[in-house]
Amino acid sequence: MLATLGNVPVERIEGLVSDFARGYATPKVDVRGAVIEDDSILLVRERSDGLWTLPGGFADVGLSPARNVEKEILEEAGLQVAARRLYGVRHKAGLGYPPDVRDFYKMFFLCDRNGYGDTRPGAETVEARFFAIDDLPPLSRARTIESDIAAAFAFSADAARPAFFD
Repeated sequence: MLATLGNVPVERIEGLVSDFARGYATPKVDVRGAVIEDDSILLVRERSDGLWTLPGGFADVGLSPARNVEKEILEEAGLQVAARRLYGVRHKAGLGYPPDVRDFYKMFFLCDRNGYGDTRPGAETVEARFFAIDDLPPLSRARTIESDIAAAFAFSADAARPAFFD
């Protein structure tokens, strides 16, 4: 497919990919989207553990981080959104997340709904709903922790606030 798209011989593509795969290890990217409406935030309940999280997941190759988070929210919650603002980047290895053998960065976006429609679960989720910050359900802490949600509300309320990163 890459050879066809790039008009490059397959042998050259295979060489680039295999060299790249053997090269220096780099972290994956996890994208999470915060959709805030009427002082409530969209969360999805994961099929895998029955707990709640900001919609998102590992970024797909070929899509920008913003397009990835928009795609994830559509797939997991049934809502079409536009990523409006990157509000933070965290290294999952710290800051209150449970230990994980995988290494990745988490990118957090504020997103706005495009149009109307009800939430609906997707293949990886069993429910999608809006929650007030003082009424959060049990979180899937490997994916989302309380400070991720608190940051979404803080950044949503202050357009001049600079993005956080570690």
